[in-house]
Amino acid sequence: MVDTFSETLSEQAAADIAAEVISRPGRGPWATAFRRLRRDRAAMVALGVLVLILVACALAPLYAHLAGTDPFRPNLDGSITLNGQSVDVMQPSTTGLGLGVTPIGPTWTLHYLLGADSQGRDVAARLLYGGQTSLFIAGMATVICLVLATLVGVVAGFFGGWVDTVLSRILDVLWAFPIYLLAISLSIVLLNTTLHIGPIALTSDSLALPIAIVGVIYIPYVARPIRGQVLTLRHSEFVLAAVGLGIPAWRILWRDILPNVTTTLIVFVPILMALNIVTESALSFLAIGVQPPNASWGTIIGDGEALLYTRPMVALAPGLAIVLTVLALNVLGDGVRDALDPRTKIR
Repeated sequence: MVDTFSETLSEQAAADIAAEVISRPGRGPWATAFRRLRRDRAAMVALGVLVLILVACALAPLYAHLAGTDPFRPNLDGSITLNGQSVDVMQPSTTGLGLGVTPIGPTWTLHYLLGADSQGRDVAARLLYGGQTSLFIAGMATVICLVLATLVGVVAGFFGGWVDTVLSRILDVLWAFPIYLLAISLSIVLLNTTLHIGPIALTSDSLALPIAIVGVIYIPYVARPIRGQVLTLRHSEFVLAAVGLGIPAWRILWRDILPNVTTTLIVFVPILMALNIVTESALSFLAIGVQPPNASWGTIIGDGEALLYTRPMVALAPGLAIVLTVLALNVLGDGVRDALDPRTKIR
């Protein structure tokens, strides 16, 4: 009697669960991945930090207007009102023999919040404008790298033969150079020449040059995994069936291959963004990246190198911004990877 009652309850519970599953709308793979990502607290915190950084950099013109400062014009003879008193932006030096001047330190007020640099410019305003430049270059370089790497990897993996051989050898040549050595070499060559692309002339102060340099040097590191994935897909049953039915190659690439490598490309986005920010900052610090009058986090660190012992905030502020941004991008990248492929977290 008890066993019959237990079996009846089990059957009823199974029927209730089945009815609930049937009545619940199905979740697609993207909705499931987004749900996993939302449950990752670390990834959500990192995303919030990135949003705050983006919003702060976007409000750079508003801060400069409220502070009444021009972050791109020297202000060696300027002064501000601090605690009801007029204070010079460039103050007499109190170190060594007392020769020269020292920029004002952080006031923690709206005017010169983080102090001034050696040219009397507002560090906080330059930090926000520099963030705009660094994030823009990193974002555009990421797009260029992903587009070119996807094109090379998909074509090499799908068509094979001599096409794969030629493209793979080109990638091997690029891969043979250390990243920063290749970037420095390209920067030195391109900054001393003016490129003409049709009616467009790219000069040394154009942001297109660091975007192109940073976008090209990481292509082999993205194209290789894409090529390997496409090689696996090329021998899968659904692709072989499409080829056997005589479906054009471009349609197979568009409808069968590309959708299956999309998740890999999405995982690469935050990783490449972090790498591109660090690379652009390194080139700009060496004065072969972003050129004046533009400013980036790397150029601001270079401006503050001579002030490390007197006004360390000039170099520390952009350095901390780079660390925070790159850390948030890496944490978010780990969360995106785990959301799109939970097996990687188990492995």
